[in-house]
Amino acid sequence: MATVSLRVGDLVWGKLGRYPPWPGKIVNPPKDLKKPRGKKCFFVKFFGTEDHAWIKVDQLKSYHLHKEEMIKIAKGKRFQQAVEAVEEFIKKSKVSALTSSEDKNRHISSEDKGQNSSTAEISEHNTRKRGRPPKEEKDSFPEPSTVKRLVTGPVVGYKWKQVKDDPHFHHFLLSQSEKSGPSSAIIQKLKTTAEEEAESTSIQAADSTATNGSVIPTDKRIGFLGLGLMGSGIVANLLKMGHTVTVWNRTGDKCEPFLQEGARLGRTPAEVVSTCDITLSCISDPKAAKDLVLGPSGVLQGIRPGKCYVDMSTVDPETSTEISQVITSRGGRFLEAPVSGNRQLSENGRLVILAAGDKALFDDCSSCFQAMGKKSFYLGEVGNASKMMLIVNMILGSFMASVAEGFTLAKIASQSQEVLLYILSQGPLASAFLDQKCQSILQGNFKPDFLLKHIQKDLRLAIAMGDSVNHSTPMAAAANEVFKKAKALDQSENDMSAVYLACNQ
Repeated sequence: MATVSLRVGDLVWGKLGRYPPWPGKIVNPPKDLKKPRGKKCFFVKFFGTEDHAWIKVDQLKSYHLHKEEMIKIAKGKRFQQAVEAVEEFIKKSKVSALTSSEDKNRHISSEDKGQNSSTAEISEHNTRKRGRPPKEEKDSFPEPSTVKRLVTGPVVGYKWKQVKDDPHFHHFLLSQSEKSGPSSAIIQKLKTTAEEEAESTSIQAADSTATNGSVIPTDKRIGFLGLGLMGSGIVANLLKMGHTVTVWNRTGDKCEPFLQEGARLGRTPAEVVSTCDITLSCISDPKAAKDLVLGPSGVLQGIRPGKCYVDMSTVDPETSTEISQVITSRGGRFLEAPVSGNRQLSENGRLVILAAGDKALFDDCSSCFQAMGKKSFYLGEVGNASKMMLIVNMILGSFMASVAEGFTLAKIASQSQEVLLYILSQGPLASAFLDQKCQSILQGNFKPDFLLKHIQKDLRLAIAMGDSVNHSTPMAAAANEVFKKAKALDQSENDMSAVYLACNQ
């Protein structure tokens, strides 16, 4: 195959790590973005995303020459939207070029007819214009149109060279500065396995491919234990992405909807573990997590050399370490992988996964994590993910308590809560989380999205973790007391935003 010379402005297929080829355009990088050393590479702006990356030349192919081959490699709504965005961009460029040409001809014609410009002047004008590409208004891509069809089929044609994840790939906003301090170095080392957050915050569960792109499901048999608010959304997305899943839940009727979608039924946790290659669980608290492993017909009874167990529950690091030790003592492999999110994000496949433990198992779970989340991080040894998750939820719970207190004060001080929300939504605190929780307060609708009892449990565990390292957490302690008061008002099974009711007492 003849080598095609590439340059800035060309449309290309860019291959990054294990991800499928993605359409993009070679652009000039920001002035303060340093080019990586080593092989020659180009800075590519990808269609349908906000991602940019340095891509090596041997991982770039001409868009037009390889279009038919590449659209067969990946499927999924996000990918198809990206391809349609390229076609719209090409169409727009052709129209722009045609308009530019017509304007130039009209300009020359008017000079010939109505002005006394010399032939030399006209010739000089044409020389300056000749060969220039049509000027674009911005270096941005049009919004993708609605996808009318999905292209499927076997992978054919050009075989991409197998490469490891490109260490020079960074999201644009994380890589503008040439200076690389300790924090940025740590961030760059974190293992990420899913696409950047989609622009919309209201993606339906059925459209999870719009968030996760093309997911090639692992051929390993996956087990899942615990079908609560989070687990149900996770399993739904695993099934939608083509994974073979066996489910178990303490109350068996929750399994039925997933059996209708193709899941298999496990009678006990031990049976699920013994018949599956990788078993994941998502349980409410440390006691439940340990009972699931150590109890009658529990996980441990199904563990034998090579069996894998992934605990996605939010627990204290001591509990996670204890579970890890008993699993590995039987020759099993263990990964802690608590998730940051809520029911809606779980259903939409947009969770954030924090993982620690067996690195090879983390890699084996890649397609599972892509199906259920928008990003996953590998944080090292067991206990690190639990600690980080508790810190994240400590901040979340403290923030929720402050919001509830602020809305209570606004009410007592005769200020409009609706206006307060609008003001907050225009400032630095604006977020989907803030809007969702404040709307719950305004409507008095506390349908559970993140159970109040669970955020209180996480605050309690975070405070205890602080005590274990002789560090006080006064803000979290104050928030914890408010959530405890809300629990005393029978709000445990409602959403965390029901803490507002405690502030009103």
